[in-house]
Amino acid sequence: MEDHKSQNIIDLREVVQKIWHSKKLFLKVWIITFVLSCLWILPQPRYYETTVMLAPETGASITGGTLGNLVSSFGINVGTTASADAIYPLLYPDVVSSNDFIVGLFNITVKTKDGEVETDYLTYLLKHQKLSIWSYPSIWVKKLFKAMLPSDDDQPVGEAGTVNPYMLTKKEDLIVKGVRSNIRCSVDKKTDVVTISVSDQDPLVCATLADSIRTHLQDFIISYRTSKARTDVEYYERMKAETYADYQKAIQAYSDFCDTHREVILQSMQSRRDELENDMMMKFNTYNVMCNNLEGARAKVQERTPAFTTLQNASVPVKASKPKRMIFVLAMLLLASMATVVYLMNKKPGVPLFSMTS
Repeated sequence: MEDHKSQNIIDLREVVQKIWHSKKLFLKVWIITFVLSCLWILPQPRYYETTVMLAPETGASITGGTLGNLVSSFGINVGTTASADAIYPLLYPDVVSSNDFIVGLFNITVKTKDGEVETDYLTYLLKHQKLSIWSYPSIWVKKLFKAMLPSDDDQPVGEAGTVNPYMLTKKEDLIVKGVRSNIRCSVDKKTDVVTISVSDQDPLVCATLADSIRTHLQDFIISYRTSKARTDVEYYERMKAETYADYQKAIQAYSDFCDTHREVILQSMQSRRDELENDMMMKFNTYNVMCNNLEGARAKVQERTPAFTTLQNASVPVKASKPKRMIFVLAMLLLASMATVVYLMNKKPGVPLFSMTS
């Protein structure tokens, strides 16, 4: 039992002595680590981040009552999962990360904070992104291999508005993946609050993109929620125009007949006049029904249009969110110190890191 309890115990006194006697080595390691860490982290482009919080109006819940309230108290939104809408808030992150949604952002006009660049977002991504000086060697190597072994896909990136999300080229796919990695969308399962975080190299572009994503998401949800009602509006508008044209033709036919048969007393002519009058009234009633249906459909669009409450608007960030230069340098110094300690303790076989006790 005592042998089982015998463990390798760190000889702290030995460790401290070795560290003290090797303080010059530690100083050299710290200086070299500090210089190398700064050389690596300082050229890295800085990224800014902004957050938008949105509370959407959800559709009518199918499940409710006391059981629904009880389950909701545990953070499970029964009303959302049983909603009549096929696209409920928990699916909003999938919508934001889809190719169609991201490609739709390429037309956004962005402007850098210094005012030197004002163009569409796709051009900004292609021509105005900062790169670390350490990335240029890999870029040159890729260009060299590309020149030696031409790629099967040499299609250039299309202009904003011409990119086909259904058939992306390799370059366009890389751009879409890059934008997707800079956008984070999450939904609180209990409150349905949507949080959209966007990072970019320019603070003003970051805020502009976050606000545009919020607007595009709202437009997408409104378009989905009102699609059936808007289809009904288009149908009744078309039917209203057709029935109005028929009504005008009936009025013209009745008026022409009355003008050309003003003093005719033949029963057949009177019957013909009554027939035209009845047809005119029937066309008018049909036209009137279509007008009422059109107004009802327009009211349905307004009823189905969801309301959105912006809990937190996009704002231009003041400080960069990444990379954390000071934290990176301190972490490298800590790792270098730990590695130096391990090296010193295992430098000589006669002075092991652990002393055995029996």
